[in-house]
Amino acid sequence: MNWIEALVLGLIQGLTEYLPVSSSGHLAIGQALFGMEDGADNLMFTVAVHVATVLSTLVILWSEIDWILKGLFKFKMNDETKYALNIVVSMIPVGIVGVFFKDTVEEIFGSGLLVVGICLLLTATLLTFSYLAKPRQKENISWKDALIIGIAQACAVLPGLSRSGSTIATGLILGNKKESLAQFSFLMVIPPILGEALLDVMKAVKGEAVLGGIDTLPLCIGFLAAFISGCFACKWMINIVKKGKLIYFGIYCAIAGTATILFSLVG
Repeated sequence: MNWIEALVLGLIQGLTEYLPVSSSGHLAIGQALFGMEDGADNLMFTVAVHVATVLSTLVILWSEIDWILKGLFKFKMNDETKYALNIVVSMIPVGIVGVFFKDTVEEIFGSGLLVVGICLLLTATLLTFSYLAKPRQKENISWKDALIIGIAQACAVLPGLSRSGSTIATGLILGNKKESLAQFSFLMVIPPILGEALLDVMKAVKGEAVLGGIDTLPLCIGFLAAFISGCFACKWMINIVKKGKLIYFGIYCAIAGTATILFSLVG
């Protein structure tokens, strides 16, 4: 992987981690267009850019994170503690899938462009349905809604099924307010992303995977590109959700999914 490829893929990761279009799906498409195959350099790069997007979340949503932490250290049940508990509840499904079933899911469904294209169409369908649905609005995200949103996040282990798109659209369908959903969706994704990166590192330690194989310069460029574009995309996406304009991403995912399926069949 050269520095130009790292720059492009880093920008793709940073932007698509927050936009409801699937970062894993677009990374797979980008790697296919560059003629890359799964290997040590790709794994190392994937871990690095995912950590970069987590850091961008911490920067953009630091005031919310600081609010939660201050509330937790009061050591009593308050709004901050309830919010933190909802995040923990939302992590349960993806934690179970990530630890016990991720490899099985990948073996069954694979990670080829055909799967990516189909899942992009599923993302488009979910975003469109959330736009058309008009449920009664709720004041706060309940623990039950947090669990259902967490299940939606767990389903997004499939490449092409957007993590942010699945969680935000599910929350909207459940009737949660747009103003709070984007922030909750981005905060709840921090532990799973770090956990997935940790699992990849543990696989490397056990000899089940190899993390080396990429030069320092491309790795650093990809990391910085993912971090900077992630900061931009995170802030932009929060405003987009508040304005209720997810339907445009649904249209994009439908076009991208169809094109990806055709490309996979022709190629």
